[in-house]
Amino acid sequence: MMGKIQEVPMKSQMLPNIISLTLSAVMVFVLAALNLSSASAQTGPTPTLQPTSEPTVQVVATEAPAPVCDPSRSIQVSGTAMVNVTPDRVLIQLGVQSNGSSAAKVEAANSKTIQRVVNALKKQGVAQKDIVTDRYIIEPIYDDYADLRIKGYRINNVVAITLRDLSKVNAVMVAALEAGANQVLNTEFYLSDLRKYRDQARTMAMTAAKEKASDLAQAAGSDIDCVLNINENTWSYFNGWGWYGGNSSSRDLWTQNAVQNAAPPAEAEGALSESGPISVGQISVRAEVSASFSLK
Repeated sequence: MMGKIQEVPMKSQMLPNIISLTLSAVMVFVLAALNLSSASAQTGPTPTLQPTSEPTVQVVATEAPAPVCDPSRSIQVSGTAMVNVTPDRVLIQLGVQSNGSSAAKVEAANSKTIQRVVNALKKQGVAQKDIVTDRYIIEPIYDDYADLRIKGYRINNVVAITLRDLSKVNAVMVAALEAGANQVLNTEFYLSDLRKYRDQARTMAMTAAKEKASDLAQAAGSDIDCVLNINENTWSYFNGWGWYGGNSSSRDLWTQNAVQNAAPPAEAEGALSESGPISVGQISVRAEVSASFSLK
């Protein structure tokens, strides 16, 4: 006899499971809410983007086109300017010429004399760095040029002195002559800051050229436009001629560095003067340019 199977109601079995799942879901929700609240407290409120009332406009600058010059219609002029200034340096060239029957004898005599001259210059306050040998020439003296018979030798020894105290010019020259110098070849006044005055003269010369071109163009019923080219006419008044009209390379270098574009001493009122044959006066720094302009 088969036993009777007792049926268990389904609701009584599912109820505990439903309650357990519900409690688990509630706990997960509560923990998530707590974590979200903590994160919000740490980071603060989330910023919001506010729309701008005006749109952003980007402006791009473009370079203006360069003016076009017409080189077929042009005018060419020149301009010259001169600035008179008082010099603050002087270059003096003193020489010792010696003659003798033999090269050795004349060299020994010339060396002793030139050393006495240098010592006399130093006693006048001239520094050693301001005394340099400018030229040293030894040459034979011929008795008869037809058969080139030599009867002796001649030495020309020239020193160049840079004097920074212009009040000592005459005293220095007298001391050198008394010590044995028998030649005063050159005395040139110049400026230590020549560049400043040369730039002034250049600017004035260019202004003169532009004004001249404008006046000429307006007289012809036109006007100047662009500068087509500019040339500076560089030259020096001091040419640095050496012995027998020959050119001295050392003097050329000195001329380029020190007295470039210096004109002859200008006659001006108020010029400096000292007792003696040398008067400082003024020198003129000159500039000359040539320029061509296109016409409108």
